[in-house]
Amino acid sequence: VPAGKVEVLEVFSYGCIACNSFQPIMEKLKASLPPNAQMAYLHAAFNTAESWPLFQRAYFTAQSLGIADRTHQAMFDAIWQTGQLAVIDKATRQIRKPQPTLDDVAKFYEKAAGVKPDAFIAAARSFAIDAKMKAADAQIAAMKVPGTPSLIVNGKYRVDMNGVSSIEELIDVIRFLVAKETKK
Repeated sequence: VPAGKVEVLEVFSYGCIACNSFQPIMEKLKASLPPNAQMAYLHAAFNTAESWPLFQRAYFTAQSLGIADRTHQAMFDAIWQTGQLAVIDKATRQIRKPQPTLDDVAKFYEKAAGVKPDAFIAAARSFAIDAKMKAADAQIAAMKVPGTPSLIVNGKYRVDMNGVSSIEELIDVIRFLVAKETKK
């Protein structure tokens, strides 16, 4: 984040059903942040059986193409609502076979943001995206993130979601930590 800003980082995955359910809370939290705080997102790839690395690649590619913010909710919806990129079969509640592919994701971004599939795939397969994925995995490991969704304030404070009893309390904790970092 820019100098003078306090980062509020969500470690998430599009493939995480808890992260999907957490989205309305994230929107409320984002709206409640003071002007000196900035929301940031870091996609995790913990669950290789359910395409999390694919979705991590998709997120960083969308970010590099400047479309991540406007397609963020649509990506969750494509996985958990419409089923366009579903990882779980709704009827059997089992892992869907086959899992979504990079081609499927490219078609989603064409529909959602007008990015040509070939351009999306070329960007997704680039060295830059590979490097971002490795850096994200290293950062998540260094922060000892136990799972998703997780919130980290200014790279220092990982909020224990099990210790928070309401959305309001979560927002209060984040605002407190932002204020604490602002005083430094």
